[in-house]
Amino acid sequence: MPIDFTLSAYSQLLLTIKQSGYSFYTFEEWCDGKARGRYVILRHDVDLKAGNSLTFAQIESKMGIRSTYYFRVIQQSNQPEIIKKIAGLGHEIGYHYEDLSLFQGVEVKAIEHFKIQLEYFRQYYPVRTICMHGSPTSKWDNRDLWKSHNYRDFGIIGEPYLDFLNSKPNFESEIEYFTDTARMWDGAIYNLRDKLSLKSELDNPKKTSILPVIHSTYDFINWLRMKPNLNVLMITTHPQRWTNNYREWILELLNQNFKNIIKRYVLRRKFK
Repeated sequence: MPIDFTLSAYSQLLLTIKQSGYSFYTFEEWCDGKARGRYVILRHDVDLKAGNSLTFAQIESKMGIRSTYYFRVIQQSNQPEIIKKIAGLGHEIGYHYEDLSLFQGVEVKAIEHFKIQLEYFRQYYPVRTICMHGSPTSKWDNRDLWKSHNYRDFGIIGEPYLDFLNSKPNFESEIEYFTDTARMWDGAIYNLRDKLSLKSELDNPKKTSILPVIHSTYDFINWLRMKPNLNVLMITTHPQRWTNNYREWILELLNQNFKNIIKRYVLRRKFK
């Protein structure tokens, strides 16, 4: 099998999605009610290595695909020239917020920081959607900021982990969510918060899936080639994980394996 998490693997995944009859929409377009038929909502969390996201954006642009890029405030993500270039290619820019974790649960400081950073990112794009950063080593869930505030008061029309859940009663059964969290497509055992259901798989061990085992990108591609019956997919990637540079590929693999150990430990303590 070819090496996974390369730019070639990503390009093949996009091409197969198109050949399987799916259209692509940004999350903003979905919130505006523009998504129709058989479609994929394509989203990227720019946690680190912003340059990798620009490469993704260029690949997508050449294929006529628009997607959504969520940027954090940290320097490894927040690279103004890269943000401008990605927006210039026609992609959506959003805020990958982690304010509650940054301010250790102090809501007054967190919401003020959120407002400032939202206006900052609006220099580059009229930001209308946001997405929480999972902050797996933090005890604070960044979504909890919206228990006492309403992001719609700031001109935000959508947050994936909240608006999908609230869209309609049976929506969770109608959409399949894929994420490369943990550097695999079936990394639920390492996944603390990157899921469309607020209940962990550990809370619902009897839950079954209609999907075959999709571990690698090539498993994903082979499944798509069978023209699955599912008409709505949401796909989230972390472009930092995808590279053709052999040294960077090895370092990312080793780093992710170490992080997976930490995440698994955190999950075991959480649900002990």
